[in-house]
Amino acid sequence: MAITVTVQAAEQIKKKLAARAQTTAQSGLRIGVKGGGCSGLSYVIEFADAPRAHDRVIEVDGVKVYVDPKSAIYLDGTVFDFETKLLQSGFVFKNPKVKSACGCGESFTPAV
Repeated sequence: MAITVTVQAAEQIKKKLAARAQTTAQSGLRIGVKGGGCSGLSYVIEFADAPRAHDRVIEVDGVKVYVDPKSAIYLDGTVFDFETKLLQSGFVFKNPKVKSACGCGESFTPAV
C-alpha cells in the first residue's frame, strides 16, 4: 500500500489533534472511503483514538494516519495533502485511481 501523507497535512493534523479535548499517544486521523456521494464513493476523514484490528498505520512527523484494508484498495497511490487557496483551505486527496469526480471533490468514481 502506498499512501503518502505530506508534511503539510501532518502539520494540520497535529493542530487539529492539539485542539481536541481528548487525545492519547495512539490518537490520529482515519482516512478512507465509503459508498455514497454523487459519484459512487465518498472520502472519509475522522478522528481516531486508536487503530482498528487490521488498519494500516502511516506515521509522518509523529502523526498517525489510519487506513482500513478496504479503503486502502481505493487509496493506493494517493497523496493526502493540505492545500491553502485564495478562498478555501483543507485536506485533499490526490488519487490516481479516480475515473471521475464530483465538482466538490468529496466523492468519486474509481477506475478500479
